[in-house]
Amino acid sequence: MGEREETKGLRKELGLLGIFCIASGAMISSGLFVLPGLAFKYAGPAILISYGIASLLVIPSLLSKAELSTAMPKAGGTYFFIDRSMGPMMGTIGGFAAWFSLAFKSAFALVGIGVFAVLLNPGFTEMQMKLIAVFFCIIFTIINIRGTKHTGKTQIFLVIGLLVLLVFYVVSGFFFIQPSHFNNFAPHGFGSIFSTAGLIFVSFGGLTKVCSVAEECKKPGRNIPLGMLLAWGIISLLYILVIFVTIGVANPSQLTTSLTPISLGADSIPIFWGIGGAIMAIAAILAFISTANAGILAASRNPMAMGKDQLLPHSFSKLSNRGTPTFSILFTSGFMIFVILFLDLESLVKTASLLKILLFLFVIFSLIIMRESKIRHYRPKFKSPFYPWVQLAGIFGLVFLIFEMGLVPMLIVGVFILFGFLWYWFFARDKIWREYSLLHLIERVTGTKSTGYLVDEELREILIERDDITEKRFEQLIKKCEVVDVFKYMRPDKFAWLIAHKLADRLDLDEDKLHALLRMREKDSNIVLHSGIAVFSHIIKGHDKFEIILVRSKKGIIISDDVDPIHAFFVIVASPDQKSFYLHSLMWIIQIAEETDFEEEWIKAKDINELKNIILQSWKKRRPL
Repeated sequence: MGEREETKGLRKELGLLGIFCIASGAMISSGLFVLPGLAFKYAGPAILISYGIASLLVIPSLLSKAELSTAMPKAGGTYFFIDRSMGPMMGTIGGFAAWFSLAFKSAFALVGIGVFAVLLNPGFTEMQMKLIAVFFCIIFTIINIRGTKHTGKTQIFLVIGLLVLLVFYVVSGFFFIQPSHFNNFAPHGFGSIFSTAGLIFVSFGGLTKVCSVAEECKKPGRNIPLGMLLAWGIISLLYILVIFVTIGVANPSQLTTSLTPISLGADSIPIFWGIGGAIMAIAAILAFISTANAGILAASRNPMAMGKDQLLPHSFSKLSNRGTPTFSILFTSGFMIFVILFLDLESLVKTASLLKILLFLFVIFSLIIMRESKIRHYRPKFKSPFYPWVQLAGIFGLVFLIFEMGLVPMLIVGVFILFGFLWYWFFARDKIWREYSLLHLIERVTGTKSTGYLVDEELREILIERDDITEKRFEQLIKKCEVVDVFKYMRPDKFAWLIAHKLADRLDLDEDKLHALLRMREKDSNIVLHSGIAVFSHIIKGHDKFEIILVRSKKGIIISDDVDPIHAFFVIVASPDQKSFYLHSLMWIIQIAEETDFEEEWIKAKDINELKNIILQSWKKRRPL
């Protein structure tokens, strides 16, 4: 089997540390080791404010992406959000923007490796510098083809090493800062601060690229927003501190023309004994490697998702035996090699920054549409706070940045949108029809019914996959669950203490609170399915908690004078993040309990294993939900 289809599924191998390192590694590269020199030429020491502005303007998109990715953790990330909210035409434009922006940024990082290789060996020519970048592009392509687990491990190693070097640089450089370097704080006026913020916006663009691999993340509802927020906070602070130290220790006239500003700053710190530039050059190369490595990983998932949706040829969506989109990775790498060989550094920066701003605008609109469409199965595990005010502020700020960047960037945006529209019109328009959330929003506004339930059904399927609502999980849960066999009559209070004790041990929760909860629910006649069978189910506080307890009493448990003795008692408790699996499990238990002769077989069972087998056999014969 050379290839396997996307329906087989990508492997969930990325944990919180891997997500944090992908997001962080995508930020700490060109934005820190190359751009401060270019930005200093335009804004002087006020680039500190420019970086602060860019960091703040990322927040609305970060929160929007975090919410969307926990509701729809699918490969392609940004493309998928835009397509399902605004339709395939806008999805095509957004998909190309996401793909090319990541590819441009990653190519920029690879060129940065060549720039610092020249610093270590001044004898390298420009073409040799580019060939070094191409060499590393090929290396990372091989790593990505082998699988995301290898990519994630490589990323963790690179980012941790990088953070250690940068913290050492900040701490050691703080003692040698010269306040006079900040005297002429904004030499080109405060207008230049905003245009410079647009130029260096690419520095923060990589923060959200981890959403492109959401389908490969463990516990995406928790790990994606937490990993992104941690990366944003830590790396934004590190940006400001490193650039502050660099401005304070480096010669301003040299900093204005430097493509290696951090190495220049390190050479000015006596504690580095004259080898600071070389140490920071190594740190820079690590940063560029981490960005390029994560960039190929994330960028290749966009064409894969577009291929799956028939907006690109189907070859892009195929997975290898290792669970990676080989053709998509190879094509993305080939495009990056072309960019490396034929575009200059400043063109890379401007194009990548502009496409990122455009993408972030699309993502904010996507969130607003998904929220306002009121689709039933849009259920994010993380919700953007202060909606919609944060999103409206983000739209205003990002549009303002585009205008501040001048006429040429706006023309590039127009040309890019036109290209995406033409590709959709001539290649994909006649191949697909897909319902999307904007149609539901229009339907709400006009009051005219024109949609079905296709988007809602797709979101339901995504929820099932996201929350691991699988038959295998339920089967394993029954095989491992606690079974309580009661051999004598038991008072309701004593029975409640018994179950509370079992749950407290397995869930690490307070036994008294569980007992009070059980006693309160015992008075609710709704827990009785029919004569002899009852189900206690409840959502409890906590995270990642789920438990089922099976109870059999041959003589019966009397929970109320108004209810017949209970012979089969099922207890299901779960934390809020497990709600979807909880509801499915509850329905499965109800179906099992309604099987003919279930109660009779339950009472006659010889031992605990036979009780579990009765559940499993009845469950396998159940009616499909």
